[in-house]
Amino acid sequence: MEPENRTTVSEFFLLGLSEKPEHQPLLFGLFLSMYLVTITGNLLIILAIITDSHLHTPMYFFLANLSLVDIFFSTTTVPKMLANIQTQGRAIPFAGCLVQMYAFHLFGTMDSFLLAVMAIDRFVAIVYPLRYSILMSSRVCGLLVGGPWVITNLQSLVHTCLMAQLTFCDGSEIPHFCDLMPLLKLSCSDTHTNELVIFGFGIVMGFSPLSCILLSYVCIFRAVLKIPSAQGKWKAFSTCGSHLTVVSLFYGTIFAVYLQPASPASSQKDKAAALMCGVVIPMLNPFIYSLRNKDMKVALRKLLGKAAPSHS
Repeated sequence: MEPENRTTVSEFFLLGLSEKPEHQPLLFGLFLSMYLVTITGNLLIILAIITDSHLHTPMYFFLANLSLVDIFFSTTTVPKMLANIQTQGRAIPFAGCLVQMYAFHLFGTMDSFLLAVMAIDRFVAIVYPLRYSILMSSRVCGLLVGGPWVITNLQSLVHTCLMAQLTFCDGSEIPHFCDLMPLLKLSCSDTHTNELVIFGFGIVMGFSPLSCILLSYVCIFRAVLKIPSAQGKWKAFSTCGSHLTVVSLFYGTIFAVYLQPASPASSQKDKAAALMCGVVIPMLNPFIYSLRNKDMKVALRKLLGKAAPSHS
């Protein structure tokens, strides 16, 4: 590439979901509604867990953290998307793009780690029920949540620092939001180091949580099969239903998109995957956990009952 084309860009241009003006009002209304449902649903989950002493257990502590991460995860992309639709402006500053990339990978990876931690919690509760309170002490729960926060921040920091050192071509356009691979494709610099780091982190940060989830459930299924009564089996499995549903949605979306061969339609599929992981799944999580959990239903009814004005 010629030297005059290797200019330092001050902003990128987000192409968005659709370039047709007639689609913009529909997209704005749809994503605003989904975002409000996501924020409201996850906040209700967090408040219900905080205010109900019966839910002050490790399982609900992890669920509250998952809801908090889902709020941040959705907020990483949706408000900017809504602002761009409303103003018809698609520019994002270079620094803002790096911040969005940092946050997206931080909260996306944190989501997968929390799902792994919740699998460990279910494993201990079912396989070692008599030692549960000792094995899942407050200190252990704090480490299981605090450790992933440190690791995921470190990963995002490394990716962001390496990306900040690259040179980008002027007038760069990004398909939907600032992510690692779309940005690397726009770089005029040598991206070999970045790609190696992405591959290394991808192996460790991607397969570690998934391996943990799979191993936990193999042990859970083996333990449940040893339970003599059918009622006992059902009771043990029922405590895992919501978590398994969320895990299936989260990893099913990732596998459906990223384990397929490249094609001309891959850009659209990448957009669909980003929307599923960053918008749809955070919106569905509160419904999945509240509809399938009796204790959560009771806590939410209490919370909404307190919030409703009394008519005396």
